[in-house]
Amino acid sequence: MHSPILAPVIALVLWSMVMWVWLYATRIPAIRKARLKLDPRRTPGDLAAALPPEVRWKADNYNHLMEQPTLFYAVAISLAVLGAGGGVNAGLAWAYVGLRVAHSLVQATVNIIMIRFALFTVSSMVLLALAIRAAMVAF
Repeated sequence: MHSPILAPVIALVLWSMVMWVWLYATRIPAIRKARLKLDPRRTPGDLAAALPPEVRWKADNYNHLMEQPTLFYAVAISLAVLGAGGGVNAGLAWAYVGLRVAHSLVQATVNIIMIRFALFTVSSMVLLALAIRAAMVAF
């Protein structure tokens, strides 16, 4: 079964992998430059504190992409299974993905919190709309 809403799902997964590559492309050189020893007794917080903020931002964003977007995946796949993955729902899914990519780019580069917050809020509202639309179909 093909559903248009699956394309934005796959796009967000691929974007998450871009952020994963970006985080390691910046983190590994920063660890080497700081000559950090990877001691298993150090907490992740200790390691993060030893790295420049610009390096941590990418990892923080990657972690964010493992949080709320999991709800997006569940709702989008539910809509696909329910046969309601086209039209407005697909458009909302693409809007969500675009907003999450914009959020990533802001956080990974300039990290202006108010812009990030605005993008997160709008993307959350889009996700809420998708969830409500899915509930209307499912119930």
